[in-house]
Amino acid sequence: MLELKSSLFEKIVKREDNTLHFKTYLAGEWVETEEYFDVYTPIDNSLIAKVAKASWNTMDPVLELIYSRGRWRVRDTPGWKRLKILEKLAILLEEHRSDIVNTLIINSGKTRKQAEGEVNASIERVRAASLDVRKIFGEYMPGDWDETTTETEAVVRREPYGVVLAVVPFNYPLFDTVSKIVYSFASGNAIIIKPPSADPIPVLLLGRLLEEAGFPREGLAIATIPGRESSRLVSDRRISVISFTGSSETGKKILETAGIKQFIMELGGGDPAIVLPDADLDDTAVKIATGIYSYAGQRCDAIRLILVHEKIYDKLKDRIVGELSKIRVGDPRREDVDMGPLIDGATVKLLMEAIEDAVKKGGRVLYGGRSLGGNYVEPTLIEFPDKERIKEIKLYHEEVFAPVAIITSYRDLNEAVDLANGRRYGLDAAIFGHDIESIRKLIRLLEFGAIYVNDMPRHGIGYYPYGGRKDSGIGREGIGYSIEYVTAYKTIIYNYRGKGVWKYTL
Repeated sequence: MLELKSSLFEKIVKREDNTLHFKTYLAGEWVETEEYFDVYTPIDNSLIAKVAKASWNTMDPVLELIYSRGRWRVRDTPGWKRLKILEKLAILLEEHRSDIVNTLIINSGKTRKQAEGEVNASIERVRAASLDVRKIFGEYMPGDWDETTTETEAVVRREPYGVVLAVVPFNYPLFDTVSKIVYSFASGNAIIIKPPSADPIPVLLLGRLLEEAGFPREGLAIATIPGRESSRLVSDRRISVISFTGSSETGKKILETAGIKQFIMELGGGDPAIVLPDADLDDTAVKIATGIYSYAGQRCDAIRLILVHEKIYDKLKDRIVGELSKIRVGDPRREDVDMGPLIDGATVKLLMEAIEDAVKKGGRVLYGGRSLGGNYVEPTLIEFPDKERIKEIKLYHEEVFAPVAIITSYRDLNEAVDLANGRRYGLDAAIFGHDIESIRKLIRLLEFGAIYVNDMPRHGIGYYPYGGRKDSGIGREGIGYSIEYVTAYKTIIYNYRGKGVWKYTL
């Protein structure tokens, strides 16, 4: 089912028993390991490839090589040359677009439109690297504003920490890897990529393009270790920064294991949308529905909770149902399909259990709610009128990574704020409407990392910074912002008068 047309990838894959066997990249070498793990497509759960499985015994000497030599090779590569390498990567992504798009469709279950969008976003993110590096510049500080430092001056510079561990989620395997590489490498860090076990193939293809683009060989590795076996890598003191995108539960485990490091963590979300009485109902319905079903709801910025003012509740509810009823679910290879499968059967099971839980506690399915066989489900909207019990249901207090949202009405803004802030997540929120006083009040009171006014939450290429509060993360992803977490301040103070400077001290 999975075929690669470009001869560039022949170096990293071989066919055995009609199955593609992928090597992994470890500090300059494409390596076959003693053990391989199976990779399946969510389209029909069939085996599409085997990938070389790294172990701690494999990774320990690789990490030592990266720490002792690779990080210095990357750091000593001039900034202008690092940008040239990234420019070459953008060109290679464009040239090999077809193979990458097809891999995202088959390995990740994306529709062609979604796969094309991820490749486009990855190329644009690479090309935006020059905007990142503006944040690397330091400062000059004169000392004559304090009597104890008169006749001295300082330079405050930013420099790379050394080795960044980039842990990538399954939902955007290409883009999230590209994004973490751009800000880590542009600022001079070596990188170890931990790809998702469900869909690692886009990351391996990217690794080959990075090699071809001229990435310093000893400064990059792809650690194909299952998440449950990667704790030693996470806790290793040779790693200075962990950039992780994934669930809040996994993020907490990393924090408990890692020790003292720098962290960028984009964790669980599931965003609320608050709809004011004067909202454009047709536009709002389209954007909320899209926020529910886009990539089968497998997005941290998907809409999970819809809070609608009671004056327009019935009208908007019907419009959202109408929009969801238009969604065609099926094989993402078909051009007429809007929504493909969930990543695996376990996620389908979790969704069905959460829907059942909501219905038992007073919810009513307005649309969807059914499994369609395999990894396919209907986009689902559940009405929950009981404001007291809504906080008890799984869909409210947990992030169910699937195309499902609950909808309820509110009477005043304080009630809406209470319901929105009551969840343990604080990634994004959306406000639909035009009353500027209400919008300003919501912006002030909502405890979220980003607020979208008259739009669905969407992080795009990170042109605007994104990241969460509460259980939704630490730090910020985004062009020019992530640099702050992969570089360290260093202050160098020059004393030009020697002992003479202390004559000014009282």
